Amino acid sequence: MMQLLMTTDPASGIWTYCMELCTALRSYGVHISLAALTSEINPQQRRQLSALSHVTLYESPYHTRWQQSPLDNMEKTGEWLVALERRLNPEIIHLNHLIYGSLNWRSPVVLVGHSCSLSWWEAVKKRPAPFEQWHRYREIVRHSVRQADRVVAPSTAMLDSLLLHYGPVEHPSVIFNGRDFPPLLSSPEAKVPFMEPLVMSAGRVWDEAKNVSTVAKIARRLPWKVCVAGAQESPEGLRIELPGVIALGHLSEEKLGEWLRRASIYVAPAHYEPFGLGILEAARSGCALVLGDIPSLREIWGDSAEYVDPDDPADLRRCIQNLIANPSWLRELMERAWRRAQRYSSSRMAAGYVHLYQSLRQQFSQNQPLRQPAFQLVPRVLASPTTLSGAQK
Repeated sequence: MMQLLMTTDPASGIWTYCMELCTALRSYGVHISLAALTSEINPQQRRQLSALSHVTLYESPYHTRWQQSPLDNMEKTGEWLVALERRLNPEIIHLNHLIYGSLNWRSPVVLVGHSCSLSWWEAVKKRPAPFEQWHRYREIVRHSVRQADRVVAPSTAMLDSLLLHYGPVEHPSVIFNGRDFPPLLSSPEAKVPFMEPLVMSAGRVWDEAKNVSTVAKIARRLPWKVCVAGAQESPEGLRIELPGVIALGHLSEEKLGEWLRRASIYVAPAHYEPFGLGILEAARSGCALVLGDIPSLREIWGDSAEYVDPDDPADLRRCIQNLIANPSWLRELMERAWRRAQRYSSSRMAAGYVHLYQSLRQQFSQNQPLRQPAFQLVPRVLASPTTLSGAQK
């Protein structure tokens, strides 16, 4: 049985990614020690974990809130992670946080770049991240990705961003994300009895990258009703109002799946989306996709979606109206998205990672390289094992 130490973030899409990957890795006999680094795990997430007997949860005592810098509590969390590795002795370290690749790890490291602050700034703010504010972050991530044994991204577009800001990297690769929820429709025709004249969008409403608020700007000028699922209030307490739409708030997976099955069109006019698990969920539900015209979404969805300028609400409105006015094209796009979604399964994602883990384990067993970080994030004095707060589910 392979032993894996994996980091996760309960407050972001990384949690969903981890749950999908952990579930799919069970058939390969992998045991995962899951280290939660940020925020707190809610009761629904703990119920998810309870179904995964091959996953053991460890919770960092140094939680970082959403509104904090990614470097807050960095050194203490790094000490805790290294101490956890010494205690568990995993064969592979799988990091889903960009800043920890240059710790004094003993085991080989796979570093997955789900997103990064510098590329987020450029996509959302249309300018480089402020140098003084982000210089330290840039240098830490640069050392981290260069020290990792393998660097992975969920799309070529995201990998290009990592290489641009932090490269070069010796062994970069792309492993597309996968999702097995909602259950894939047996065929596009299976959606017909449930379809409604409904446009839907989902995501954190306050997140500029998701750009969900643009959907509300054009909702009253559409002939179909528009629903938006997702939190309207940011962690800092800022609430974004959505006039003209049916605001569904945060939905459970089951409720979201029900709404997606009813919706005919799913809209995601994102400024920044390295992969987009929510879009995949909509495609699995048979929705036609209207997406922001950005490289990552073009790469993932090809000719299976319509694309709009994220900065042009009128373009978004025209595209949706055209789909509504052309039922045959709408049905064609629904089928294309449904077929394309089958490329992005959890089993295919897991197979990619297992191949990577095995090749890395074989390399280390043969060469037994000595890791000597070029950049030391935390002191070499390890935290006492008594500081570990791991708990078996």
